[in-house]
Amino acid sequence: MTAADSSPTNSEDVALPREMTAPLPSEKVRTFPTGPGVYLMKDAEARVIYVGKAVNLRSRAGSYFTRTAEVERRTAELVTEIADIDYIETDSEVDALLMEARLIKDIQPKFNSLLKDDKTFPYLQITTHEDFPRIEFTRTPESKGVKLYGPFTSAGQLRGTIAVLQKIFRFRTCSLDIAESDEKWRWFRPCLLASINQCTAPCNQRISKDDYKNDIRKLRLFLEGKKDRLLKDMAKEMQLASKDLQFEKAARIRDDIQSLNTLNLRGNLEDHAQPEVFYIDPKKGLAGLKQVLKLTELPRRIEGVDIAHLQGGETVASLVQFIDGLPFKHGYKRYKIKSVEGVDDYASMREVITRRFRRLTQEGESFPDLLLIDGGKGQLNAVMETFDAIGITPPTTISLAKREEEIYVPGQAEPHRLTRHSYALRLLQYVRDESHRFAQHYHHMLRSKATFDGTNNEKKRRRKS
Repeated sequence: MTAADSSPTNSEDVALPREMTAPLPSEKVRTFPTGPGVYLMKDAEARVIYVGKAVNLRSRAGSYFTRTAEVERRTAELVTEIADIDYIETDSEVDALLMEARLIKDIQPKFNSLLKDDKTFPYLQITTHEDFPRIEFTRTPESKGVKLYGPFTSAGQLRGTIAVLQKIFRFRTCSLDIAESDEKWRWFRPCLLASINQCTAPCNQRISKDDYKNDIRKLRLFLEGKKDRLLKDMAKEMQLASKDLQFEKAARIRDDIQSLNTLNLRGNLEDHAQPEVFYIDPKKGLAGLKQVLKLTELPRRIEGVDIAHLQGGETVASLVQFIDGLPFKHGYKRYKIKSVEGVDDYASMREVITRRFRRLTQEGESFPDLLLIDGGKGQLNAVMETFDAIGITPPTTISLAKREEEIYVPGQAEPHRLTRHSYALRLLQYVRDESHRFAQHYHHMLRSKATFDGTNNEKKRRRKS
C-alpha cells in the first residue's frame, strides 16, 4: 500500500488537532474566574442538567471533576453526563444565590431535583394581601396571596440572604397581622430589629403603608435581577430628596446604594443567618401564664417593675403596664427613690412597692392580675416582705431572673424553667425588657437634665463673676 493509498480520502475522517476541538469540561473550568457566579452543567444535547452557585466559580465548578466526585453517590451520575459547562458572573454571592433560584425555576434541570436529599426546597415568600407585606422563609409556600422566589438550594444561605437584605430594605419578617387603620399598633413595642435599624417598625406605625410598600417594590426589583434599574431609581430618589432639603432621607438612600454595591464584601452568607426575633403572641402568652402559674383567670393586666441606678448613686424605678398582653403606655409610672442612700436594690424595690400599692389602696383602684419583678429570689422575697409589712394582700407576684430566665414564685423552693420558645416566657421577657427600657430612659432623662442644669449654673456663675 502506497502512502497515497493509506492516506484518508474522506475529510470527515480526518482527526482534527486537539487545540481545534472544544475543551473538555474539566479543562474549561480552569479558565473560570475566581469570583461569585452561577455555573451551568450541560449534557451532550446541550441541555442544562444542573445549575449551581459559587463564591469562587473556578474552585466550586472544578470540584465536580475530581476522583471523589466521580464515585460519590450524590454526584456520580451527574458527572458522567456532563459534556459542557458554562458560567455567569455576578456581583456578589447574594446575586448568585438569587440567579441560581431564578434559573432553576425557569429551566428545571433534572439533577437539581435529584440532589436535594429528599427535602423540600426552601423559598422566599412575600405576602401580597397585607397592608404591610412580610418576608418569610418557607418550605411549604402558600398557593395564593403571596409572591414566591425560589426554590433555593441552601436553607442556611437563604436565611443569610434574608438577613443581609433586611439590613438594606428594612422589611418585617414577623407574623403579626398589622392593619394601618388599627389604632392599637400605636402602643405596640417593636422588636429588637427596629432598635438596630433593620426594620421600619410598621407594628408601631413608624412608617406609612405607601412608604413601606415602596420599600417592598425595591426589594422585588432586586430579587428579580433588576439591580441596575433599582440603583438608577434610588439615585433619582436621593437627588430629589436632597433637592427638597430632606438631607437625612438622602443620606439614608446613599447608604443603601452603597450597601447594594458592596454586597460582595458581606462574607459567608450563612454567617449572617440570625436567630428569629420571637413573635410575642399575647393570647398564647396569657394562656401559658395561666397554666404555668395555675391561675383561675387570664392575667389580663400585668405590671412590671425595674430599678436603675444613676451615676453618683441616685436610684430610679419604672413601672410598666400591659393589658391583654400589649403595652399600655398611659399606665407607665416613674419613681425617683427618696428613702434609700447608695445602691440597695432590695430597699429601693420596697419603696416602689409601698408607694404604688398604698396609692392604689387609698384611691380604691384595682390591683394588677400579675406583678412581675425584675430579679431573682432575693428581690421577690423583699417584695413579699414589703406587702406583709404594710398589711396589703398582694396580687399574684413573681420574679424573672435574667441569667437563666427562671421564674420564681412565692412559697416554691424551685423556680419554673420554661423552654426558650414558650409563649408564656416570651411575654414575661417582653414585660421585663420594657420595664428595663423605661427605667433606663428615665435614667438618661435625669442625667441629661443634670448636665443641662450644671451647664446653666456654670454660665450663671461666670456671668456673676
